[in-house]
Amino acid sequence: MNGAESLVHTLLGGGVEVCFTNPGTSEMHFVAALDRIPGMKCVLGLQENIVTGAADGYWRMAEKPACTLLHCGPGLANGLAGLHDARRARSGIVNIVGDQAVYHRPFDAPLTADTEGWARGASAFVRTATRAEDVGADAAMAIQAARTSPGQVATLILPSDSSWNEGGVVASPLPALAVPHADPHAIRNAARVLREKRNVMLLVGGAALREGAQKQLQRIASKTGCRLLAEGSNARIQRGRGRLALDRVPYVNELAVQALAGVEHLILVNAKEPIGFFGYPGKPSRFWPPSCELHTLARLEQDAEAALAALAEELGAPAAPIADPGPRPSAPRGALSPEGLASLVGALMPEESIIVDESVTYGRGFFPMTYAAPPHDWLQNCGGAIGYGPPVAVGAAIGAPGRRVIALQADGSAMYTPQALWTQAREKLPVTTVLLSNRKYQILLGEYQNVGANPGRTALDMLDLGNPDIGWVKLAKSMGVEAAQASTLEACGDLLAQSFARPGPFLIELLI
Repeated sequence: MNGAESLVHTLLGGGVEVCFTNPGTSEMHFVAALDRIPGMKCVLGLQENIVTGAADGYWRMAEKPACTLLHCGPGLANGLAGLHDARRARSGIVNIVGDQAVYHRPFDAPLTADTEGWARGASAFVRTATRAEDVGADAAMAIQAARTSPGQVATLILPSDSSWNEGGVVASPLPALAVPHADPHAIRNAARVLREKRNVMLLVGGAALREGAQKQLQRIASKTGCRLLAEGSNARIQRGRGRLALDRVPYVNELAVQALAGVEHLILVNAKEPIGFFGYPGKPSRFWPPSCELHTLARLEQDAEAALAALAEELGAPAAPIADPGPRPSAPRGALSPEGLASLVGALMPEESIIVDESVTYGRGFFPMTYAAPPHDWLQNCGGAIGYGPPVAVGAAIGAPGRRVIALQADGSAMYTPQALWTQAREKLPVTTVLLSNRKYQILLGEYQNVGANPGRTALDMLDLGNPDIGWVKLAKSMGVEAAQASTLEACGDLLAQSFARPGPFLIELLI
């Protein structure tokens, strides 16, 4: 058995069943092993950020790691934006990067790079398997690291001779590390604050946004009257009827400060302290009031649902029904608007849809119009590296087979990863992309104002995507995805309904 064969067997034995791949010469023995050994679903991406982003989306929905296959240091470099977003989303990925044969490295061939150094910026675990005999054991450690709560990127660098040399040994799966529990002192302290203090807010993220944890949040809020708020960007929120109508920390600095104004005690639950996406002249980096006290109930890696259940018991909080959000929105008609599009999606989305949101400026107010939609999951860009949406939609569809994915996608961001459309078509994935075509980097126009500057002609030209216009319908069709344009809510609604009735992908270019 060679090293590559031991790697495939170890991955399968460790529960890694999907490989998102863009292979090169150094990885051919691993590709051959994947061909000979049944059990691994291999999904081709035409650019490495498709591969890494898809692995991110897969973890968010499947709750187990996929592996990637990237070609040497430059292939890893191409996929680093997706890995950055995955790290911020706390997604578990087994990242496999081919490399020069160990004996060939000293010759400084063109693809030789500081692969380990590049990997460390986005990975919690980095290991180079320098011998075929060690590949299986190193892979088992990478799987364990990827599964470590709340999820981590683990990178295994695979020199080509470690693949082709004989002597590979299949490693048994290492035990999953237990999810740590919150400190009982933290639970008692949070209960004391909720009993004795005023103007208390729970800021929640991570696993605290899942349905089971939300039931505990409702118990606590009903008993104490505290406010609830989600982090500004979240890997996965379970939303819709039967779930909490949670709002998020706003992106805009002034709105975020306003949302937390008056909070005297802020309790973090799988969340980080709320800070600005950027620093601006004369504006605060922290969004909470200077006099506010911060408390931690459960750190990012700790079991949020158990911590919240223990807190509810400490408070003596009985079960409390989640409030009915009112009637489901009806499909609006007329001119396009952010509120109209949100209502349209809420009116038409199939039950258990998955929303992959990279709508950027157009979608900042989508949440209130979708509280009364059927149960669904909402996935956001947690790292800010744009182009996350199309590949994450690929991974989410594969990680949750049979569920409709609705990708709300800004046009400027989509141009970073349009190759994902080809993978959607190749895999016949049920992804409806609503392409928000305003033909400009609208978010950067807003950022220009945030820093107190007024854009002139040169600046406006650098933020303009309309000279020439991008032909999204033609671009999608060239990659095998059916597509059409819409400029009204009626037309968009008709196309949404048609796409939901199809088994494969569809793109709607929405002219906003």
